[in-house]
Amino acid sequence: MTIDDFPEEAPGRPIWLMTLADLALLLVGFFVFVQAAQHLDQKALAKGIREGFGATAIAPSTPAQAEPMPVAAAAMLNFAPGSAALPASPAGLIAWAREVTRDPRVTLKISGGTDGSAIDVDADTGSGAVLAADRARAVAAALARAKIVAPGRMTIVTTTANRRSVVVTLGFAGNRQ
Repeated sequence: MTIDDFPEEAPGRPIWLMTLADLALLLVGFFVFVQAAQHLDQKALAKGIREGFGATAIAPSTPAQAEPMPVAAAAMLNFAPGSAALPASPAGLIAWAREVTRDPRVTLKISGGTDGSAIDVDADTGSGAVLAADRARAVAAALARAKIVAPGRMTIVTTTANRRSVVVTLGFAGNRQ
């Protein structure tokens, strides 16, 4: 087999030119869609698009309904098994919270956790969730006593962190005042 046995290369357009043309047509189509949608009922259009993509629920649209976006976190670690007493001075956590909560648009989510063992439970109820909530409340009380953040800007939750800790997450809640 020699080089003469192969067919001549047919003249054509470069492949990148076809991709560019496809993208340009998509962009033109999008602008036509935007122009046509200006005169339609916006809620009906949104409902139709949701149904077209198989969405079943509407995501919260107002900051009051939406979960604040997590931005930063600090933690208090190494609680004694079965205890909600703070393992160390909360001064570092308080200083961090004082700095980050100067902006009125942020909230604090305080997540208490247990290690999941049989000894890391509340003594009265035998529940790990109750102990996790007690740990989170102890940290929230320390923050409230320091008067750095209003109690309405703190949320207490429990988690299965598999660690005897409390994590304080700073959340940006949007343009709430």
